Amino acid sequence: MPCDGPPVVNLPKEDGQAELAAAGPPKAAAASAAAKVNHGGGDQSQQPGRIWRETKAKSTRRYKRLVFKNGECNISHYNIKKRKRRFLADIFTTLVDMKWRYTLLLFVVTFISGWLFFSLMWWLICFAHGDLDDKRPLGFVPCVINLDNFSDALLFSIETQQTIGYGYRYPTDRCPEAVLMVMTQSCFGVIIQALMTGLVFAKLSRPKKRAETLMFSKSAVICKRDGQMVLLFRVGDMRKSQLIEAHVRAVLIKKRITRENEVLPLEQFDIDLGYNDGYDRLFLVWPIIVEHKIDCNSPFWEISADDLQTEQFELIVMLEGIIESTGMTTQARSSYLPSEIRWGHRFERLITYQKDNGEYQINYEKFHATREIPRFPRCSARELVDFAGDEENSSAIGFISDEDCSSTRTTNAATAAAMAVSVSDDAAGGSVEPLPAMPLSASFQRPT
Repeated sequence: MPCDGPPVVNLPKEDGQAELAAAGPPKAAAASAAAKVNHGGGDQSQQPGRIWRETKAKSTRRYKRLVFKNGECNISHYNIKKRKRRFLADIFTTLVDMKWRYTLLLFVVTFISGWLFFSLMWWLICFAHGDLDDKRPLGFVPCVINLDNFSDALLFSIETQQTIGYGYRYPTDRCPEAVLMVMTQSCFGVIIQALMTGLVFAKLSRPKKRAETLMFSKSAVICKRDGQMVLLFRVGDMRKSQLIEAHVRAVLIKKRITRENEVLPLEQFDIDLGYNDGYDRLFLVWPIIVEHKIDCNSPFWEISADDLQTEQFELIVMLEGIIESTGMTTQARSSYLPSEIRWGHRFERLITYQKDNGEYQINYEKFHATREIPRFPRCSARELVDFAGDEENSSAIGFISDEDCSSTRTTNAATAAAMAVSVSDDAAGGSVEPLPAMPLSASFQRPT
């Protein structure tokens, strides 16, 4: 569907936002229009009439990732009150999330501490009963036979807790406290054994590890499909066991400045991957290319190839599904920076049919491979639609010239500036309220 309403003016840079806001709506709109026109001029030196030149625009700022390629989040939490108490309230999750070296250390320390504690208790029982005295009366029956020192008490504690079986040392029925201690340590040993075994099993069976075999392409691409501009990235699963109810999501993270000049450093914008049509739900037996249609509701609607080099955003993609063998839900994550989105590329084909054995073979060597589309237009999706008149005609356009592309940008910017001045004049007469300054990138605003 074509976009309704007046053209939207974007500022490719963030630096002039405060000045434009202070200057008022007319100046802000005019400056925005000028910035858009100047930014869209580009290099006209290579083959006039074509817009498949190489861009010279380079980003001067380095955008730090929020989500790394392996799915880990680049987030640290500070100044949290009662943080330790909150983590201890959910002790099992805290233990499961610990690193393996700390888990094994906890495993060893727990068992050794239990053995030492109960060996001390056995030694105290025997000491209080007189089992450790050198001179014992005739007919004296100790609590534990052949327990003469702390080393014997430690060995007896290990035998009792681990149910190894009594041999040289064993308790007698003449000492009630010894019988009670055997019962207590046996219960303690069973509980500790169950907890430690469950903790190790939970760490081994975590669905997070299943995500290690889920793959995302190293780069995303922007090209045309069925005449429409689309953004594509590839996902795959290396295992033969299927991921049940697999579905994919994507969000775009970008700094935004509201009309009240409130700075939102990490604003989230949902990216439509075909939710209404069911295209976001995947049958992930072979690698699949996920598609986002760049229409008037897309944040990439007004981004051209040159703009992509200076934009500051991060596209985070998530693949979720149920593990077939365990029934647990897993999620794999990755992200793409503007420098990792290839304009005018397609993914290489990696599925071939083998006639000799009747199998479909997948060549994962080409999973990340892309190929460049010759003379692919470098205009934004909106500029292509504006040049054609509507989206249906834009699908038939093969190549348009730099002059046509720049002319479309100039017309849109001039129209927006004229409308802003007109509204400002009406506001001065008291008929309407003046428009506030446009935010950093209006195409990234949430719809109202």
